[in-house]
Amino acid sequence: MLPGRRTAAALTTLCAGGVLTGCLGLGGDPDAGTNGVGKLPPQTIEQQAKSAATSAPTVRLAGTVVSGGRTYRLDMRLRDAGGVGEVSSKGATFQLLRVNGDLYLKAGADFYGDGGDDKDSQAAAAKLNGKYVKIPPGDPSYQQFSGFTDKKTLLAELFLLDGTVTTGSHGKVGSTRTIALNGSKGGSLDVSLKGRPYPLRYERAGDAGTLTLTDWGAPFTLAAPAKSEVVDYGKTVGGGK
Repeated sequence: MLPGRRTAAALTTLCAGGVLTGCLGLGGDPDAGTNGVGKLPPQTIEQQAKSAATSAPTVRLAGTVVSGGRTYRLDMRLRDAGGVGEVSSKGATFQLLRVNGDLYLKAGADFYGDGGDDKDSQAAAAKLNGKYVKIPPGDPSYQQFSGFTDKKTLLAELFLLDGTVTTGSHGKVGSTRTIALNGSKGGSLDVSLKGRPYPLRYERAGDAGTLTLTDWGAPFTLAAPAKSEVVDYGKTVGGGK
């Protein structure tokens, strides 16, 4: 047997016998090789995660949110100037795009109106099908949907852990090692133990949804659609299921 193989075999035997702690990650320091955040008090971990999140220029947020008794599935890319992505709820899927204060929605014909059979309703829905509709700020839909494109608002939701915050167990989100923060009355946040302590997964209290956060700082294009792709729908949008 070659010396290198003999050494490897000896280490394997020692690990199997428990002689060396930390072999294969067993019995060793769970924070070894990490950014050290897992050893900090929970309030400090929470503050560092919040600081990392708010200072990041971009993030991708995906998962489910339960609001007003309605479940929304999100897949949004966000930055300070706006966001772009897809939202689904009750069988309806639509795209959202916000650039600064301008909010656009794009959906299929069945998203609009109440599915009326009259020719006028069908003609209006056909006109909007696959086009961007610029939602007027005064429309109730603006406040409802713009929140899904607001990085500041969505990230603020991550740090609503109910009750006393304590440190939970070590785990992984994807391939990244994490440390959990748990609220005594609900909610948990998994914070990265690699690089900056970004929040990577958030479970809302009361089974109100789970969100994953990836692509921190990754660039993406955010631009208003061409005028040819936009339909002027007037002062109100309405519709939706």
